[in-house]
Amino acid sequence: MEENKHVTIYDIAERLNLATSTISRALKDHHTISDKTIKKVKKTAEEMGFVPNTLAAGLRGNKTRTIGVLIPTVTQPFLSSLISGIEITAQKSDYTVIIMQSHDSYEEEVNMAKSLYSNRVSGVICSLAMETRDTAHFHQFSNNNIPLVFVDRVPKEYNTFRVVIDNYTAGYKATKHLIEQGCIRIAHLTAGSELGNLYNERKRGYIEALKDHNIEVEEELIINLNSVTYEDGVKASNALFDLNPIPDGLFAPGDILAVSAVQTAKKRGIKVPEEFKVIGFNNDPISQIIDPNLSTITHPAEKMGKAAAEIIIKNLKSSKNDDAKEITFLNTEVLARESSQK
Repeated sequence: MEENKHVTIYDIAERLNLATSTISRALKDHHTISDKTIKKVKKTAEEMGFVPNTLAAGLRGNKTRTIGVLIPTVTQPFLSSLISGIEITAQKSDYTVIIMQSHDSYEEEVNMAKSLYSNRVSGVICSLAMETRDTAHFHQFSNNNIPLVFVDRVPKEYNTFRVVIDNYTAGYKATKHLIEQGCIRIAHLTAGSELGNLYNERKRGYIEALKDHNIEVEEELIINLNSVTYEDGVKASNALFDLNPIPDGLFAPGDILAVSAVQTAKKRGIKVPEEFKVIGFNNDPISQIIDPNLSTITHPAEKMGKAAAEIIIKNLKSSKNDDAKEITFLNTEVLARESSQK
């Protein structure tokens, strides 16, 4: 099967017996071209099915009007909402979005960053992979004045923009809620490297809440995960339920982990919330589907995506680079539902 040939300005020029430079100017409504010629060229271009090659034009000017988004996965509801916020804002300013997934692999993140750079994206928004412990692969953007924004999973030290929530306070609130519901042996699941300190901050909030309420921090109740998946949650939950006595509460740093704990508890005959109370994080759609409904912490994902895209676009429009600064959203709150109620 013969591949369809894309119509170019050379084809239009040949049809009208005009110079390609005339065709190019006419399509851009250049003041040196007469209205009559502009109309004729545009009519012929439409009839022939001509579509301007915006990528080629962008490469010639070293600006593709494209924002690269590098995230662990598109399957997590939080990250899907984040992407939605980015796209809504980008489209309003006529920017397109390229989405790449690291699958929580450092190696893949490095390769995807190289790919975004070679595609000459105008700016980059990234949430770090779970394995990432070094950020040298992002220097290619910073060193070439390509705006870079880290979102949610951010490096502790990198002189660029960061859009995050106050994970410490959110972790504290979640744990305090369980304490207020009568829990005294609260387990916690954590994950990630020291670099992307999101989970570390939630863990720090958990520990401080216990200390402030004179509850012992028991290391056997804190389980570190390699990844944040349902399967990891089931494995960790079974380990907790093998303890004697079992914990009476769990703060999970993601709703998928909390859901796995609730379902594992059910399979083992442990009543939720009577014997085991659970609170998750993110307010994913599944939190309202599972029985009992899952208590969770709100996470303004779409708002964070919009903010990240706005930073990129503002920097691209500005003649001077803004000083890098961190934007922290404080508006996280406990959504108390059936899984943690007295």
